[in-house]
Amino acid sequence: MPGVNEEDIIEKYKRRIASELLGKEDTQGQLTRKITTQEYQEFKRRFLPKPLSIYEKACNIAERVLKIKPGEPERSNLLEAITISHLEVNPEGVVALSYLGPILVIVFGGLLGYAMFQSLFFVLYFALVGLLLMLLLKRLPYLFANSWRLKASNQMVQCIFYVVTYMRHTSNFENAIEFAAEHLSPPLSLDLRKVLWDVETGKYDSIKESLDAYLETWRKWNLEFIEAFHLIESSLYEPSEERRLALIEKALEVILNETYEKMLHYTHELKSPITILHMLGIILPILGLVILPMVTSFMTSENLPPGRVALYLAVLYNITLPIIVYIFGRVILTKRPTGYGETDISSEFPEYNKYKYVLLKFGKYEFKINPLYIALAIGMTLALIGLYPWLYHFMVPESVLLSEKPLFMNFKIFGYKMDMTNTRVIGPYGLGAVLMSLFLTAGVGLGVGIYYMLRSKNVIKIREDTKQLETEFASGLFQLGNRIGDGIPTEIAFQNVAEVMKDTKSGAFFRIVANNITNTGMNVRDAIFNKKNGALVYFPSNVIKSSMKVLLESSKKGPQIASRTLLTVAEYIKEIHRVNERLRDLMADIISSMKQQINFMAPVISGIVIGITSMIVNILSQLRESIKNIDSTTALGQGGMGVLSMFGDGVPAYHFQIIVGLYVVEIVWVMTILVNGIENGADKLSENYLKGQHLTKSTLLYCIITFVVILIFNIIASTILQTSQIVHGV
Repeated sequence: MPGVNEEDIIEKYKRRIASELLGKEDTQGQLTRKITTQEYQEFKRRFLPKPLSIYEKACNIAERVLKIKPGEPERSNLLEAITISHLEVNPEGVVALSYLGPILVIVFGGLLGYAMFQSLFFVLYFALVGLLLMLLLKRLPYLFANSWRLKASNQMVQCIFYVVTYMRHTSNFENAIEFAAEHLSPPLSLDLRKVLWDVETGKYDSIKESLDAYLETWRKWNLEFIEAFHLIESSLYEPSEERRLALIEKALEVILNETYEKMLHYTHELKSPITILHMLGIILPILGLVILPMVTSFMTSENLPPGRVALYLAVLYNITLPIIVYIFGRVILTKRPTGYGETDISSEFPEYNKYKYVLLKFGKYEFKINPLYIALAIGMTLALIGLYPWLYHFMVPESVLLSEKPLFMNFKIFGYKMDMTNTRVIGPYGLGAVLMSLFLTAGVGLGVGIYYMLRSKNVIKIREDTKQLETEFASGLFQLGNRIGDGIPTEIAFQNVAEVMKDTKSGAFFRIVANNITNTGMNVRDAIFNKKNGALVYFPSNVIKSSMKVLLESSKKGPQIASRTLLTVAEYIKEIHRVNERLRDLMADIISSMKQQINFMAPVISGIVIGITSMIVNILSQLRESIKNIDSTTALGQGGMGVLSMFGDGVPAYHFQIIVGLYVVEIVWVMTILVNGIENGADKLSENYLKGQHLTKSTLLYCIITFVVILIFNIIASTILQTSQIVHGV
C-alpha cells in the first residue's frame, strides 16, 4: 500500500503480540511481566496455596500508593524470598506495605480507640503495634519463605526416596523427577513440576541445568539435599551398573544420616528456647494474676472504672501475649531441619474428603454434617450461659440489680453494686457469676476443640491404618520380591504373600489384590490401581502406590529385575522407618514435656491462680462493704475509710476468669502448633487432630479445677470474714 511503511506494520504487530503475551510497557519501554500461559496459570491455581492472596493484593495496592525503592542488598534478599514462596508481588510492594500498613494502623487504630474510650492507652498501644508491625511486614516474605522451606524440607527424604526408587530400575533422570513430583504433595511437588516446566518452556536447555538452578535456592539451608541429588546425577555418567547403583543408594544414605545429625543438634538447641517459651507463655503471665487484684484495686477510680481496666487486661492477655508467644514459636520452628513428615491424605486422595464431615447412615442413604455447625451449636450455647451475668446488667433495672439477696454465707449470684462514687452500677462480683463465667471458657475451648476433633478424627484413623500398613509393607515387599525371584508369576505371588501375612494390614492389602485378580479377572495393574475396586482405594498411601508402580515398570524387564527392585525398595522403606523412629526418640523428652504443660500444667496452674484471685477479690469487696457500714464518726470507721480510700472498686473475678480462661485456650492452641511442628513438621492433619484433643482435655480440666478451687477458697474466705466481723462486733 502506498504511504505505508512495512517496518511500521511489523513493529505495530510486534508490540500488539508483546502486550498480549507480556503485559504493558513501563515508562522506559521495558515490558513489566514475564510470559504466562493459560496452562501455567492453571498449574499454579492447582498447586499453589491460596491464603497468601490477601497479602499479595495489599502489597500491589501499597506499591501503587507509595513509590519506595529498597536498596540493592535488601531488594535481592526480598526477591529471593518472594521467588521461594511463589508470591505474586515485587520487593517494592513489600517495602511500601511495611510503611503504609503501620501508618494506617497507628492513625485509625489510635483515633478509633480514643474516640471510643477517651483514653491514651489505645493511642500508645496502637503506636507500639504499628512500630512492631513495620518490622513484621518487612520480614513477612522471609517468614513465608521459611514456612515454605519447612513444608518442603519435610518431604525431602521422601523426594530422594522416590527418585532413587525409580532410578534403581530405569536410569532416566527426567522421568524420575516426574515420578517424585507425582507422588509428593505440595509444596515440593510444585517445585519439581516447576523444574520440569522450565525445561519445557525453554528457560533451561536440560533437566540437569534446571534442577541445579533450583537446588541453589537450598544451599544455605539444606546441603545434604543438594549432595544427594548430585550423587544421583553422577550415577548417569557411570558406565558400570554396579557403580551406578552404589551412587544411587549412597544418595539416600547421605540424606538420612545428615537428617539424623541435624535433628540431634536441633533437639539440643531446643531446650533453652522451650524453657523461655514456657516461662513467657505460661508461668509468668498466670502467676502475675496473683497480684493483679491488688494492683487493679489501686488502678480503678472514678475516671477508670473496673470494666475499662478489664478491657486493658484483655488486650494484653488475649491479644498481645498470644501473638508474641506465637511469633516466638514460629521462629523456633523455622530452625527445624529436614524431617520425614506426613501429608493430609484427603488432599492426595480427594475421595476421602467426605471423612472430614460427620457421616450419618440411614439404610442406603448417607448424610454429611459439617462439624462447624455442631461446634457452633455447642460453643454458642455454653458461651451464652457464661455471658448471662453480664447481659443481666442490661436486661433489668438498677433497682432490681441492687436488691439481690444472698443465697448462702453472704454469697450472691450476680453481686452488682454501686461504685465508689455512687454514680453507676458495677459488677458482677457474685460467686454465682464467677462460676457461670466458666461456661464461656468451656464454650470457646470445647467449641473449637470439637470442631477440629470431628474434622480430623476419621481421616487420621485412615492414615494411622495406612501408616501401620507402611510399617509392615517392607516385610511384605521382601516376601513378594523373593516369590517373584523364584520364578512364581506375579499374580500367584500376591496370593502366596497374602496367605503368609494374614491377619495383618499388609496381608489385607495383598488379599484384595489377589481377590481382584482371581474373582474379577483384573490384571495386576487394575487390581491395584482401579479407582473403584483397586487395593489402593482402601489403603491410600503414596509409598505403597509408588512401590507398586515400580513393580509394574520393573516387571517389563523380567522377573529377576522386578525381584531385585522390590527387595531394594523394601530395604529403603525399612531404613527410612528406622531413621524416623530414631528422630522421634531424640525428641521424645521435649515433646512429652510440652504435652504435659499443655494438658496438665497450664490448666491446673491457671485454675488454682484464678481460685486465689477470686478469693482476694471477694475479701477486698466484703471488707469494703463492711467498713462502709461502720459509722464514719468512730475511730475504727475513720481509720477504715482512710485505708479504704487508697483502693478502688477492683476488677470483678468474673472478668478475671474470662480473661484467663480464654488465655488458656489460646496458649494451648499456640503450644499445640509448636508441638506438632517440632514432632511432625508441616503436618496440618496431625496439627488439627492434636488441637482437637488438647483443647478439649485442657478446657475441661481447667473448668473443673477452677470450679472446685473457687468454691473452696471463697467459702473459706467468707467463713473467716464472718468470724472476724462477729469478734469485732461489725
